[in-house]
Amino acid sequence: MISIEEIAKIAVNALEDVKGENIVVLDTEELSPLFSRMIVCTGNSNRQVKALANNVTEEFKKNQIEIVGVEGEQGGEWVLVDSGDLVVHIMLPQVRAYYDLESLWNGQRPE
Repeated sequence: MISIEEIAKIAVNALEDVKGENIVVLDTEELSPLFSRMIVCTGNSNRQVKALANNVTEEFKKNQIEIVGVEGEQGGEWVLVDSGDLVVHIMLPQVRAYYDLESLWNGQRPE
């Protein structure tokens, strides 16, 4: 079975391949029973956000990593790729700044 660290590495590599920016991997194991890791990445256009998400899903499929769901592909402002234990958020810069997921999840339990 593939470890969560390996899954995260595959996702980060897929994001880097399509020039994703400001890639942050957060360990949420102690914060949520829903998933162990969360990755946040910026794409500079709707097209790039969609391409980043597509590349992550393709790499997951190649490596037999289950994809629970993909949300937000239509708009392309914020696409979420959920593989169960790992959730990847890919956002436009203004969306990422507005929601600021890193502050919400980085070492603090949300209230």
